[in-house]
Amino acid sequence: MLTHFIGGEPVVAGKAFPVHNPVTGTVIRQVCEADPEIVDRAVRAAREAARDWAALPVAERAGWMRRLAEGVEDRFDALVAAEIADTGKPLDQTRTLDIPRGIANFRAFAEIAAQRPDDAFHLSGVLSYTVRRPLGVVAAIVPWNLPFLLMTWKLAPALVAGNTVVVKPSEHTPGSAAVLAEICAAVGLPPGVVNIIYGYGSAGRLLVEHPGVDAVTFTGSTGTGSAIMRAVADRVKPVSFELGGKNAGLVFEDCDLDRAVEGTVKSAFTNGGQVCLCTERLYVQRPIFEDFCDRLAVRALEVAPQPMISAGHRDKVLSYYALARSEGAKMLAGGGIPIFGDHRDSGYFVEPTVVTGLSEWSRFNREEIFGPVCHVAPFDTEAEAIDLANGSEYGLAATLWTGNLDRAHRVAQQLEAGLVWVNTWFLRDLRTPFGGMRLSGIGREGGMQSLDFYSEPTTITIKLEQSDA
Repeated sequence: MLTHFIGGEPVVAGKAFPVHNPVTGTVIRQVCEADPEIVDRAVRAAREAARDWAALPVAERAGWMRRLAEGVEDRFDALVAAEIADTGKPLDQTRTLDIPRGIANFRAFAEIAAQRPDDAFHLSGVLSYTVRRPLGVVAAIVPWNLPFLLMTWKLAPALVAGNTVVVKPSEHTPGSAAVLAEICAAVGLPPGVVNIIYGYGSAGRLLVEHPGVDAVTFTGSTGTGSAIMRAVADRVKPVSFELGGKNAGLVFEDCDLDRAVEGTVKSAFTNGGQVCLCTERLYVQRPIFEDFCDRLAVRALEVAPQPMISAGHRDKVLSYYALARSEGAKMLAGGGIPIFGDHRDSGYFVEPTVVTGLSEWSRFNREEIFGPVCHVAPFDTEAEAIDLANGSEYGLAATLWTGNLDRAHRVAQQLEAGLVWVNTWFLRDLRTPFGGMRLSGIGREGGMQSLDFYSEPTTITIKLEQSDA
């Protein structure tokens, strides 16, 4: 039984709910569900710890981030096991990406915070300068696709900026959060600085609406982000949202075709397509369109299927495969459920899928699917490619494949997305801004932008008296 972590202690309360392994569909653990009393207790613990934590010098808070990083290294194997059990991810991805990035998040924000300069402005006889104060108690709502990575992505900057935090992981993926709670206790993090509660969306709503919560950071669907905005509107709480995407990829005829195909395989099918940055709309210049489609279809058939997070999400993705057929699509690869002949047949797998032949205005090409699928369409001119890529209500990420450096700069700067990758994908410098436009979110996190969100400036202006000496 996984228990809440409040005020530095495990708390057993609330009815139990099951967590399923998506590879086999079997129940792997029971988890305590937070009710209003537990949410209130967690927020109160965070508020009681907030004053002393905020009063620590930045260098001391940065030191705690380094201790947490060391604690994660000590529990590396336990975190890998928890992440794989909850998500069904491959061992290699979990060991080389998810957990190492969590370690890097703690260390990177420790360094970024230590190097942050203050602003000061001098006029004749006047000195104005700014100091930054933590927001207070931050509610961090974490999704199921990259649970440990994204939890630490929120925790590290929030904590080093001087806030205390109440985390609610997804109901599908609580395991790595439970291990992190043990790490917090083991390194001696002051009680109440990090609190973790479990539950469904109802627990998240109780948390973001709580009057003791000062700000909300959320990664997840656009619909849930909109609901949180409505929930916090009366108290005008700051929000940082990284939401959905319907990301475009542009492949120009002057690209390295082998590299573009392999890069697209990664950007479309990594983690079963369950990454907000995955490519779901692909546009290929007409002279290489047929060749690219043939190569991508062959590679899609070679990709090992990965499970969707739940039976419900598997059924959602399959419903879009059926929708594509009903809208007249041509299935170049996939489009169904793989048959393994073993325990995985009870899991939540779908086939990596490549589709073509649909209108830009089809539901399949307008709505986020969040599965291992992409639609491929041809284009003729650079201007047409840019218009196609920008023709979405979302604006999170884009990929661009070209061998022309001038085109790379020219097109990338015209794409309406928060992140643009040229001849690569999923390559991140933690010092750079991360976030999307339109339905893909509000605000930016990463580097100094994270510290800007998790703190607020106070301007102090002093009139300097002239001396007669």
